[in-house]
Amino acid sequence: MPKVPPPVYVVVGLAAQHLLSRGRRPTLVRSVAAGLVAAGSVCLAGGAARAFKHKDTTFNPLEPERATAVVTDGPYRFTRNPMYVGMAGLLAAHAIFRGGLLSFVPVAAFVAVVDRTQIPAEEQALSWSFGEAYDSYRAATPRWLGTRR
Repeated sequence: MPKVPPPVYVVVGLAAQHLLSRGRRPTLVRSVAAGLVAAGSVCLAGGAARAFKHKDTTFNPLEPERATAVVTDGPYRFTRNPMYVGMAGLLAAHAIFRGGLLSFVPVAAFVAVVDRTQIPAEEQALSWSFGEAYDSYRAATPRWLGTRR
């Protein structure tokens, strides 16, 4: 299991975006667009956290084996990883706000790292813990948005 909590990657990504877009001033249009993307991202991640709380299960990404239920409602109907989609959305919102194409590099890096390290380890633990219930959910619901895997 990876030992770095995904929010740490977000903080590193935000810092990298700041360095990559130094000296750029946000426009009104970018500010509004970034605010809308950020609001949607917070709602998505918040809905995911509420769904976990409703099922009374852990959402600690470093200890998926402590999960007591497969959560399939709320945002989990559309993606198996709404918290990670929300985190990527916050990085995308910050990239929009900062401006410049280089600001999107940390967004891509976050998605790649989480997709290749964190999510596979979580999925393995959940499959082991919940068997067919999780495997069926995984087969029917995309990992991110609009993609099956």
